[in-house]
Amino acid sequence: MKPRQKRIALIVAGLVVLGIAATLVLNALNSNIALYISPTDVAAGKAPQGKAFRIGGMVKEGSVKREADGVTVNFVVTDTEKDLLVAYKGILPDLFKEGKGVVAQGKLADGGTRFVASEVLAKHDENYMPPEAAKAVGDAHQRAADNKAKAEATGAAGTAPATPATAEKSPLKTGY
Repeated sequence: MKPRQKRIALIVAGLVVLGIAATLVLNALNSNIALYISPTDVAAGKAPQGKAFRIGGMVKEGSVKREADGVTVNFVVTDTEKDLLVAYKGILPDLFKEGKGVVAQGKLADGGTRFVASEVLAKHDENYMPPEAAKAVGDAHQRAADNKAKAEATGAAGTAPATPATAEKSPLKTGY
């Protein structure tokens, strides 16, 4: 081979190796992405089966139950519209409390009725709610307000299903 041909072959081989490396990195990143899904979306069947994702909302008051082993905790995450039972085995963050914002990462189990968390993140100050959880709670409040307005507009307020408090009455504080 002439020196020029060797140089071209080396450049082509280098580009092929870089292409393979880039493909492997992108596949690894794509498989580690954890999408955020609200409890309402999980109840609607929009959650991926067998894949990890994040769920967020508020820890429902009175729902935290610790198992006898002292490490396993069951609690309910709500976006004020739908609830989802979460099971977590591990040490909870110090700021984890009932009625406070939480984001959990894990997978669905038991046919989509229980979320098995591998990681639990709690809010970091008294006024903070994770942006994903704040959006889910805000969306749930908006749907509740819309449903209430529709029911009142049609005169069927007595037949409308019970809805959570509207956003303007909500005790939830969001923001940074």
